[in-house]
Amino acid sequence: MVLSGSKPLIGLTTYLEPARFGVWDTETALLHGVYVDSVVRAGGVPVMVPPVGAGYAELVSALDALVLTGGADIEPSRYGQEPHEKTYIRPSRDAFEFGLLDAALSAGLPVLGVCRGMQVLNVAFGGTLTQHLPEAIGSAEHQPALATFGTSTVGLAEGSRASAILGPEIKCHCYHHQAVDVLGRGLEAVGWSADGLVEALELPGDAFVLGVQWHPEQDLDDRRLFAALVAAAREKGSS
Repeated sequence: MVLSGSKPLIGLTTYLEPARFGVWDTETALLHGVYVDSVVRAGGVPVMVPPVGAGYAELVSALDALVLTGGADIEPSRYGQEPHEKTYIRPSRDAFEFGLLDAALSAGLPVLGVCRGMQVLNVAFGGTLTQHLPEAIGSAEHQPALATFGTSTVGLAEGSRASAILGPEIKCHCYHHQAVDVLGRGLEAVGWSADGLVEALELPGDAFVLGVQWHPEQDLDDRRLFAALVAAAREKGSS
């Protein structure tokens, strides 16, 4: 609960990956620093949440909002498919994030899904994914090269939460080789790229549950999505 005058605690899901720092070469819970910077600039306090354990209720009770960050592909068996040869997975992270998301939704916590995070939202609601876009649409513009962000213009539906925050259109950074195929039950597609891919989805109603396929954390000059999440956390905490 956000106390009067205090800043909301914003949970950021993290990677569990091999990494090198100092004299160490070891498995590490880590996250791109721009996510942390984005939360700070939006007026929140970032809390890095590693994908371990199953204390979902305890975590949710300590947080005021949740960001499902980018990362590896979701295990395709979760949406009834065999893995494509280009699909790379982290099943332990899947198990953790789907459990955490379920607890967050049950508690009414504001949720922002970024890239993989939007896909987690879609699959959690029974949707499916296209596993490799270059094969499906004949273009790699959404992930032009390894560790290289593409650019995309996304149109947003009038009357949607996303449009209320960002306006009718946004130019953004993208890096994904998968995308929403069948939309999850109860979700609404509210943003599309020029080639017709779903780039934003949300849960209708008063709860802040929004997913974007692009990477808003890569533009530190545009804090609108993170600021809206922080504002939703404040509103929920004061109710």
